[in-house]
Amino acid sequence: MRAITLSVAALAVVLPAGLLSGIAAEAAAPAASVTVTIKAEGTDMSGTVSSTKPLKCAANRTVKVFKLVNGEPHLWASDTTEKQGAKYVWSTGNTGTEGRFYAKVGAKPGCKMDVSPTIRVVRPD
Repeated sequence: MRAITLSVAALAVVLPAGLLSGIAAEAAAPAASVTVTIKAEGTDMSGTVSSTKPLKCAANRTVKVFKLVNGEPHLWASDTTEKQGAKYVWSTGNTGTEGRFYAKVGAKPGCKMDVSPTIRVVRPD
């Protein structure tokens, strides 16, 4: 226990006060909200990720798509968002699979997670 106390004290002496206050402010700042959407055209699923802090929380985010099988979620596909116009978009491409699906983007420092509504995907006639 004493070693930890000494290490924290030593860190406080070595780091400039401004850096310590910046670290504390970052840790105390509330996470930005994030919204993930999902839609289907036939069995091709896609959507967007938006946020109040788009560069930090919507750009280059991994979106995981889950298929509900007997009510249990199974990871089905994933994609990374990329900027298209003013939006950050993702797409599975044509999966060829019908069923009930939802999209999820996980939390990361400074950004909340989100889960889309569940949609039903059907093959076109």
